[in-house]
Amino acid sequence: MLDNNIKNQLKSHFASLTQPVELLIALDDSKKSTEIESLANDLASLSNQITVINNPDSDVRRPSMVVHSAIKNTHITFAGVPMGHEFTSLVLALLHTGGHASKAKSEDIEQIQSLGQELNFEVYISLSCQTCPQVVQALNTMAATNSNIKATMIDGALFQDEVEERNILAVPAVYLNGEPFSQGAVSLTDILNKVDTKGAARQAAALSEKDEFDVLVVGGGPAGASAAIYSARKGLNTGIVADRFGGQVADTLAIENFISIKATEGSKLVAQLEEHVKEYDVDVMHNQRASSLERGSNGYEITLENGATLKAKSLVLATGARWREMNVPGEQEYRGHGVAYCPHCDGPLFKGKPVAVIGGGNSGIEAAIDLANIVEHVTVLEFADTLRADEVLIRKANSLSNITIIKNAQTTAVLGDGKKVTGLSYTDRVSGDSKDLNLAGIFVQIGLIPNTEWLKNSELELSQFGEILVDAKGATSLPGVYGAGDATNTPFKQIIIAMGSGATASLGAFDYLIRHSEQNSDAA
Repeated sequence: MLDNNIKNQLKSHFASLTQPVELLIALDDSKKSTEIESLANDLASLSNQITVINNPDSDVRRPSMVVHSAIKNTHITFAGVPMGHEFTSLVLALLHTGGHASKAKSEDIEQIQSLGQELNFEVYISLSCQTCPQVVQALNTMAATNSNIKATMIDGALFQDEVEERNILAVPAVYLNGEPFSQGAVSLTDILNKVDTKGAARQAAALSEKDEFDVLVVGGGPAGASAAIYSARKGLNTGIVADRFGGQVADTLAIENFISIKATEGSKLVAQLEEHVKEYDVDVMHNQRASSLERGSNGYEITLENGATLKAKSLVLATGARWREMNVPGEQEYRGHGVAYCPHCDGPLFKGKPVAVIGGGNSGIEAAIDLANIVEHVTVLEFADTLRADEVLIRKANSLSNITIIKNAQTTAVLGDGKKVTGLSYTDRVSGDSKDLNLAGIFVQIGLIPNTEWLKNSELELSQFGEILVDAKGATSLPGVYGAGDATNTPFKQIIIAMGSGATASLGAFDYLIRHSEQNSDAA
């Protein structure tokens, strides 16, 4: 199951195990059961602290593997074979169950340990989803820390009966004690704040007590990370406040246009960015969203959604962008129930079914090509009379027999049965005819919209599209406030351009602080 190179690496990691770990395997006659049994035996061969036991529980999902501590009575279950992106989740579960300390913040660990209620988490994932491991690992950390908490990862492609029964059409989908809890990316802090409401208030109070920053970066994507590094290298008191580190890049599967790196994945690049930021004295405040910007006595104040207020002499706004929505009837109703925005995450849930991709740009055609390997048929709907994707992608799509491309198609409605998507309606813009497609899923790939709604009541000048207007130095209409990345009016939304603009904005803020401090000293 595991090759020798991986075994050697794991043997080194497992040397840190200080407590016994039991792998309780529940099998049936399927091929996946054979894989789980082989995987469990391979893991046990690498450490005398790991043993394999047949799971006596008759009600457990099959095939599955429980990472169990008899000493702490903790349970972390993997229903399905945790390979692909989830292999790291399995390794971390083994380490944390076996006594290796978690890298979670000490305050989060204390909060987990204080939870006294019984919490049974189930998270449905796909093995190709890059967002899912973050959620799985957060829940596993809780389960490994507190025996009142159980966590189960469920491969939606393997347990399709459950997926259909619970009408799950987007991952990660989390259930708590049998009831829907969350859908999409959610962090450990987010989870704790939902199950422990007093924790959010304590966190807000602690954030408000922080000293004034020289430079506060709002946003943790490539632009924000770059800005923070350049700022910290100047010796400035620097902070990053972000909903999640990496932003949209974390959801990107393949990156092949980042100069000097032939190919990488979004999750890997995000991990590298975060490690680089950690090399400097940057205060990173995860899982926080800004709600307003106001002038302060000596700079600016950023109010967060949890009520906390952060003060800074200068700001770099790098809040990025998100997928643009179709804004047609039925889209919001069936969002997460057939309407999706991440083909890599949710594509496996539509295996063998017909789907549509809305948008004929690079992201749309790439999505169609990826989905064609999984689904029965892909129909691409493009509003214009020509495709905007690169020619090499168009040729590839045209070569695949289960991809149909329809141009001059205006999507007018998402159709459903009250529980899930059943199709869509579109208008032929040439003939004016209205047509319907029978579909199981719709993947929307029609561009980006800036995350700047929270700035609309501020003094900051925005474009008609809601983009932050910046000059060549990244300066905005407010002195000391700079913008960077996809949230600004920069014409090209690319990772490498966002990084460059983050550096530019940070250097602009440094120049502003020097001149501002000199003006203040002259006035004194």
